[in-house]
Amino acid sequence: MTTEIIATDAGDARITWHPAKKPRLVLAVSHGAGGGVDARDLRALAQVLPGHGVTVALVEQPWRVAGKKVASPPRTLDVGWRGIWPAVAGKGLPVISGGRSAGARVACRTAVELGAVAVLALSFPLHPPGKPEKSRADELLGAGVPTLVVQGGNDPFGKPEEFPDGSYELVEVPYGDHGFAVPKKAEIGPEQAVTILTDAVVKWAGSLG
Repeated sequence: MTTEIIATDAGDARITWHPAKKPRLVLAVSHGAGGGVDARDLRALAQVLPGHGVTVALVEQPWRVAGKKVASPPRTLDVGWRGIWPAVAGKGLPVISGGRSAGARVACRTAVELGAVAVLALSFPLHPPGKPEKSRADELLGAGVPTLVVQGGNDPFGKPEEFPDGSYELVEVPYGDHGFAVPKKAEIGPEQAVTILTDAVVKWAGSLG
């Protein structure tokens, strides 16, 4: 694991690399508006995917590196993502653009522009909680590349059954909330919830080449 600071037009971003021994893909994945790259799903992917030929680059947006508590507006997040892209694409390997929550929106909005081979959208915030009329489905449907959505069954930002038909794949983590946490009374535990997520991503990444 190595860490580097990348200067972007939105400020300094930080990439923490989890390299595969024989990489065939790079997954560049960022956090949401309410947390960092220590989120349970991002940590799990960084632990599991390198063993399957996928180098993982955990990306911290400039607002997070600067120690701010409030995320930057979407347009600024896109600027930061564009700024780190040369570093993740510089390995000469196909790059999956990924993120959780707000980071998933960034990945979808910029995938075609940046030349991503695919998009991984974790906990895509289809709408603000309690406001399904304010849909962000156009961002997901407009990704323009193969896309995998992994969504908690009880995510207040959009349950799996709320998602529109599209050319993307969707995997549900039963009982999971926006952070893939499951209630104590659920039929699956927290470790199984994370395993469902990582297994799905490993299988999907394998289909990309």
